[in-house]
Amino acid sequence: MRRSLAPSQLAKRKAGDDEEEEEDRHPPATRKRQKPVSETGSGECYRSPFRKPLAQLTNRPHCLDSSQHEAFIRSILSKPFKVPIPNYKGPLGLRALGIKRGGLRSPLHDPFEEGALVLYEPPLLSAHDQLKIDKDKAPVHVVVDPVLSRVLRPHQREGVKFLWDCVTSRRIPGSHGCIMADEMGLGKTLQCITLMWTLLRQSPDCKPEIEKAMVVSPSSLVRNWYNEVEKWLGGRIQPLAIDGGSKEEIDRKLVGFMNQRGLRVPSPILIISYETFRLHAEALQKGSVGLVICDEGHRLKNSENQTYQALNSLNTPRRVLISGTPIQNDLLEYFSLVHFVNSGILGTAQEFKRHFEIPILKGRDADASEAERHKGEERLKELISIVNRCLIRRTSDILSKYLPVKIEQVVCCRLTPLQAELYKNFLKQAKPVEELKEGKISVSSLSSITSLKKLCNHPALIHDKCVEEEEGFMGALDLFPAGYSTKSVEPQLSGKMLVLDYILAVTKSTSNDKVVLVSNYTQTLDLFEKLCRNRRYLYVRLDGTMSIKKRAKIVERFNSPSSPEFIFMLSSKAGGCGLNLIGANRLVMFDPDWNPANDEQAMARVWRDGQKKTCYIYRLLSTGTIEEKIFQRQTHKKALSSCVVDEEQDVERHFSLGELKELFTLNETTTSDTHDK
Repeated sequence: MRRSLAPSQLAKRKAGDDEEEEEDRHPPATRKRQKPVSETGSGECYRSPFRKPLAQLTNRPHCLDSSQHEAFIRSILSKPFKVPIPNYKGPLGLRALGIKRGGLRSPLHDPFEEGALVLYEPPLLSAHDQLKIDKDKAPVHVVVDPVLSRVLRPHQREGVKFLWDCVTSRRIPGSHGCIMADEMGLGKTLQCITLMWTLLRQSPDCKPEIEKAMVVSPSSLVRNWYNEVEKWLGGRIQPLAIDGGSKEEIDRKLVGFMNQRGLRVPSPILIISYETFRLHAEALQKGSVGLVICDEGHRLKNSENQTYQALNSLNTPRRVLISGTPIQNDLLEYFSLVHFVNSGILGTAQEFKRHFEIPILKGRDADASEAERHKGEERLKELISIVNRCLIRRTSDILSKYLPVKIEQVVCCRLTPLQAELYKNFLKQAKPVEELKEGKISVSSLSSITSLKKLCNHPALIHDKCVEEEEGFMGALDLFPAGYSTKSVEPQLSGKMLVLDYILAVTKSTSNDKVVLVSNYTQTLDLFEKLCRNRRYLYVRLDGTMSIKKRAKIVERFNSPSSPEFIFMLSSKAGGCGLNLIGANRLVMFDPDWNPANDEQAMARVWRDGQKKTCYIYRLLSTGTIEEKIFQRQTHKKALSSCVVDEEQDVERHFSLGELKELFTLNETTTSDTHDK
C-alpha cells in the first residue's frame, strides 16, 4: 500500500515518530492511551499495555476418578442463595418452599384480635408440659375468618359456636349432628356458611376439618344459596350449584365433585335441590362428604319417604338440619328429624313412641286425668333435656332490635249472602257430620273440607261443581245472580275478596308500599290476576309451574326499589319457604293452612333482614266457618311445637276428639268464633 506524500501527511507522520521516541524515554506510568494503529497500516501488531501475560494455573484439580470430580463440582455449586442486591443484610424470606417451618404451629387467624370469634381454645399448658409436648402435634386455636365474624350479630356468633361444637362431637360425644331451628329471618344461612368455611379451612389439628360440603335445599332456594355464598365469601370459594340440565350432564358434574380430593379442592361446596338429589343419589353415595346441610329440613319429617332414605344413606357423619319450624304436626315427625342428625339419641321409633309420644299426648288431651297430666309433663322435660343438646332455637323476638315493627292482624270477614246460602245448602246435602257420627272419615269428608275452603275464598271456585250438580251443590246454580260468568272477578260476591279489594285500593292510593298476596290454591291466584287486571295494578306471580331460574330473577326484580310491580302473588306451596321478599312490606294471607308452619313460613317473607319499613300482615278468615276451625287447630299445633321446641309451659289444652264434627257447622251469629272460644 502506497503512503501519501502530501506535505500535511508527512508532517503528521514526523510528529508521530517523535512521540514514540518520547515514550521509550519515559516509564509507562505517564503514558497516554493511544488508539491502536491497524496491523495492516503499520505492518506490526499492537498490544494493549493493560493486558497481563498468561500465568500458569497452579490450583488445577489433580483428580482422575469421577466421584472426586463430581464432589468438587458439587462443592462449587452448593453456594448459599444470596439476594442479588449489593450489601443486602435483610432476612432470606420467611420460609423455604417445601421445607417445614420450625417452632410451634400457629392458627389461621389471630385469636387475640379485637372481636375475634374463637371456636376452640387449646388447653393451657404449664411450662413443664410445654417442653415435653411434640411441637408438630400441639393443637391450635380455631378462629372464624374476620371477614365473617365482623358481620355476625351476637345471636349468630352464639349459633356458629353451637353448630361447630355439635358437628365436631364436642357437645354429644359420638354424635356429629344438630338442628338449627332458629325462627325465620335470624340468619340461619349466614351461620351455616360460616360453619362450612371454617371447617373447610381449619381445625385444632392445623389442617382442614373437611374436604367437601353439600347443601341440599328446595329447588327455589338453590340460586339463593349460591348468591349468599358469593355475597359473604366474595370469590374466596367457588361453589357448584346444580339447578338444571340433562341427566348425563348432572351425573358428570356430581361424579366430578365426588372425585375431588386433597387439601385445596376446586369446588368444595355442592348446592343441589332435594328433587335432583333423590334422582341422582347413586352418584353421590359412592364417596364421602365431610358435611351435609339440609335447608328447610322439615322435608325430612317422614322417615319413610325416598328423599329421607337417600340422604340417610349418604356417607357423612356431620349433618346439620335447618328448619324454622321443626314440629309441624306430631312428635313422631320431630323424632324423624332428630334421628336423622343423631341416630340413636332417642332410641328407635317404637321406643320413642312408647316412652315419649303417648304419655305426652295423653297428658295434653283436654280430658286427661291429673296423673296422666303429671306423667306427660315429666316425659316432656326429659325429651327437652335430651334434644336441647343438639337443637338451637331463638325466636324472632331477637329481631325486633334490628328490624322495624311488625303488625299482625287477624281479620274476620263475614260471608256474603250468596256464600252463606251455598254453605248451608252444602252442609244439608253432603251430610259430612252424619258420616263422622258413624266413626269413619271417608274421602268424601276430606273433599267436603276442600269444597268449603274454596267456597270461603270465592263462590267462583266451586261454580263448575254447581254446574255439574255434584254432591252438596244440587240446585246451587239457581242461587247465583242472573247472567253470572266466571270470566269477571265480581269481588262483591265474596266477603274476603271485598276486604282484599279495599286493602289494595287504600294501600295504592295512600302509600308506595308493595303487597304480597299468598294463597294455597292456584285458582285463587287466577282470581287475584283478574282483580289486578281490572284495577290496572302491575303484578308478578310465582307458583309451582315457574322454572327455578326464572323464580330467582322475578324475586330480584320485585325487590328492587325502582321496579313498578305493586303486587307479588305467591302460591304458599311453591314459594312459601325461604324466599326473601323485602321489597314489599304488606302481606295478605288469603286462606289458612292446616299446617301452621306453612303459614308462618309464608308470613315471614317480608319481615326479615334488610326490611326498612313497618310491616303489616293481614290474615283473612271467613267468620264462623271451617276457616276459623282451621285457625284454632293451628294454635293447638303451635302450642305443641312451643311446648317441645320453645319450652313454654302455660300452653292451654285444646280440642278433645269430639270436636272434629264441629268443622262442619256454620255459626252465623258470631263476629268471631275464635274470639268467643
